[in-house]
Amino acid sequence: MRLRLLGTGDAIGTPRVGCSCPQCLHAWDSGLQRLRTSFLVEQEGKNILVESGPDLRQQLLLYGSPHIDAVLWTHGHYDHFMGFGEFYRVQKMPETYAPPPVLDYCSGIFRFLSFEKHPVQPHRPFLLHGVEFTFFPVPHPPAYTCGLHISVNGKRIGYTSDSRADIPEESLDYLRDVDLLLIDALVPPEYHISKHMNYQEACTLARELRAEEFRCVHMSHHVSWDLPNLGHDGELFCL
Repeated sequence: MRLRLLGTGDAIGTPRVGCSCPQCLHAWDSGLQRLRTSFLVEQEGKNILVESGPDLRQQLLLYGSPHIDAVLWTHGHYDHFMGFGEFYRVQKMPETYAPPPVLDYCSGIFRFLSFEKHPVQPHRPFLLHGVEFTFFPVPHPPAYTCGLHISVNGKRIGYTSDSRADIPEESLDYLRDVDLLLIDALVPPEYHISKHMNYQEACTLARELRAEEFRCVHMSHHVSWDLPNLGHDGELFCL
């Protein structure tokens, strides 16, 4: 299985429009960017997209214009699903998978499009093109939000891009001892956000969970480019 980070940014992205902070200026000078967080799972010749943010068209063009066979949504925030409309008149609309409240909301926004919808209860694994996925609840108030556990060929990946650190114990079990953890790190350690982790909280939790490898995602323009364990747009993992 191959997993590629298509984006590692927050709802605003980096560089931020109209911003002249050091991180945004460095992004302009270096040609760097953080598109909205999403990633692509490639297995058995199929492409499964986790999140379909508003940068979707750009992301797909950057990484070879892959045909997308399925889309998974973790919650109904703009930066995690609103790009789904980019598939219109480009390819057959992919089938979608999400917990029932998430699927109802997101598919309601795109009710003018025809596509297959698969509601999946949290904690119930499902197979998709040889990969096992499981949604699990995480705290990201007020939105109903889930993380995602991925398992294939004995390898395990955990993902929770929008979450506080006080994840329920039952959900933490999906993130323990994973081979790769993708974790929300919205802001630097000196910031504290009520519904997200900062960089220090994310790193501390990743180490407590004994992740073999981890990458911070869903980062704002406040996060410096030179910190350890940051995910980068385009980064590829072969598992």
